[in-house]
Amino acid sequence: MTAAHRSAVQPNPELGRCPLMPTYGPPSVQFVRGEGIHLWDSNDKQYLDFLSGLAVTSLGHSHPAVAEAISLQAVRLQHVSNLFATEHNATVATKLDRLIGDGAPAGGQSFFCNSGAEANEAAIKLARRYGGHGRHTVISAYASFHGRTLATLAATGQPAKWEGFAPLPEGFKHVVWGDLDELANTIDPTTAAIFVEAVQGEGGVNPATKEYFSGIRQLCDDHGILFMVDEVQTGLARTGRWFGFQHFDVMPDVVTMAKALGNGMPIGCCWAKADVAAVFKPGDHATTFGGQPLATAAALAVLETMEEIDAPTLAAQAGNHLAEELAKIDSVAEVRGFGLLLAAELNDPIAKDVAAKCLHAGLIVNAVSPTALRFAPPLIVTRSDIDNAIAIVSSAIESAVAEYEAE
Repeated sequence: MTAAHRSAVQPNPELGRCPLMPTYGPPSVQFVRGEGIHLWDSNDKQYLDFLSGLAVTSLGHSHPAVAEAISLQAVRLQHVSNLFATEHNATVATKLDRLIGDGAPAGGQSFFCNSGAEANEAAIKLARRYGGHGRHTVISAYASFHGRTLATLAATGQPAKWEGFAPLPEGFKHVVWGDLDELANTIDPTTAAIFVEAVQGEGGVNPATKEYFSGIRQLCDDHGILFMVDEVQTGLARTGRWFGFQHFDVMPDVVTMAKALGNGMPIGCCWAKADVAAVFKPGDHATTFGGQPLATAAALAVLETMEEIDAPTLAAQAGNHLAEELAKIDSVAEVRGFGLLLAAELNDPIAKDVAAKCLHAGLIVNAVSPTALRFAPPLIVTRSDIDNAIAIVSSAIESAVAEYEAE
């Protein structure tokens, strides 16, 4: 095993093994510091981060406004029960409602939690409560990803990820992504909701279309079911709009988000139109740490900063440049996505090797499929940062293609 691939987390000498469960595999790098678009490892090597902790650190690492908000809150109030109000929750919820409405109040309410999976769990429970007994089925798409809890795993349209965890919860159906006819034919009297992503992030960065989302909205209206959109990876400016669904001129009934909302602090949110949210009664759903003061202080700083810098415009402009430069690289067959959530589809199944070579050269990207590289840099990325990353990616692809062809 080379130094580049040796685990950065060494075995505990007392235990004789790594103290962490092997759910992610052995990490090759241990990061100890971050600033803006850069990370530094335990050997003080600097990296360009074009993954943002999987679309989380959209304002960059250790953003001063977020760090200050967390620090000030930590010495003021860290936690109380959600039986009581804290000072940031309503403000954050109001801001999110306005952003979901693209500048005007959308007329919804928010439930705060700790992660995207929990936000999606809340959405699934909300759909079942809204549908009532016998109307509980959630339809999602193949290649989707909605989380790792048992319910969100059941909603996830990737059968390979179900292996070993059966039996999964009942009440989930899957259809081919983008196929409105199949979707329409799958709706039955048990259907409570259709649950899709604006862009399938983990499934390969597969964008929806205006026709698809408009068709889903019409189907939901015709059948009296909920249109729920998972914006955990796409939400909060990453696609060049505040939310991915806004590219398609539709309004969902339920929107989930997390990742960028805390810029690294664990926080998720399930937003729903007020008449939908009203089906939840006290005691129906809860979470100990959801919306606690540290997390919502961070979220407020994130939202205020994103509005100050016009984050959607930054993402759209930088995304255009990144997409144009990626498309120029030999062996890149296609570039897809919106804003700063992009995939470069390669001619050969070498994406994992390319990502490893990029990491060795000081650039963080990841292989989202055997043939696709995912790019999700912070929204503050500059043209110079992009050009530096492109040089690394181009060299890594050239090297990986040569090795692949030589096999």
